[in-house]
Amino acid sequence: MPPRIVVVGPASWNQLIVLDRLPEPVPHMQFAQDAWHTIGGTSAGKALHLTGLGADVRLRAPLAADAEGERIRTALASAGVAVDVLHSERTEQHVNLMTQAGGRVSLYVATPTDPDLADVAQTARAIAGAEVAVVDLAAVGLQVIAHPDRGATPLWIDLHDYDGKSAFHEPFVRAADVVFLNADRTDDPWALMRACLDRGPRLAVCTLGAEGAIALEADGTRHRVPAAPARVVDTNGAGDAFMAGFLAAALDGAAVPAALEAAAAQAATAIATRHLHPALDAIL
Repeated sequence: MPPRIVVVGPASWNQLIVLDRLPEPVPHMQFAQDAWHTIGGTSAGKALHLTGLGADVRLRAPLAADAEGERIRTALASAGVAVDVLHSERTEQHVNLMTQAGGRVSLYVATPTDPDLADVAQTARAIAGAEVAVVDLAAVGLQVIAHPDRGATPLWIDLHDYDGKSAFHEPFVRAADVVFLNADRTDDPWALMRACLDRGPRLAVCTLGAEGAIALEADGTRHRVPAAPARVVDTNGAGDAFMAGFLAAALDGAAVPAALEAAAAQAATAIATRHLHPALDAIL
């Protein structure tokens, strides 16, 4: 049977390096406070959390037949994530420079090659057979949302730090049934969410970091939830966990307020580990 949820987008192999401060643009030397390798990628994070919540989900991500791709496939399989590999000549790799205060610079060491047309068509058909699809910001996602075979399956799309103006984001916003974003690039998240809804989605959700999250329905109904208490180890992937928690709750019949509470609780599980999901603690 087709999976209930299809997640489409990036999975990467990352090295995370913790520094006392982000590097200045001058020649110098710094000593790392900590460093480790782990799985990254916004789609991998969502799939891990949905799987951990018991959802019927399948991840479709570009991975190469290289060492990094094999590490990702093996770790995700060990965590119970079902993966359909999309062909790429390179597996995505990052080096993330971080500080304890939450600063981050992401260096893209390798990026996937352009998606294969057969993979795009197959992914579109997989979406058409699912109850809901999460399509993340990536080249394969951009092609899939425009593909005639994807059907009428509702699309949940994470816009991340959308500023309301980016041309790249525009087709994703207009294709979405539900959008998620953060407030990093706006002084008025309510207005930004309203602008998103005016383009077609029925619901917009915006995370506010330590201040929790807010949601706006198409009819103007507003919702707010505080952040759940948590021991902060690493904030990478908190937004992906939040969206997964909301989606899983919504598919189980929860209304927006209850889904927001479930999302906040799931985000707390992500920031309490230095991996995208606690299941990876015993694997990597």
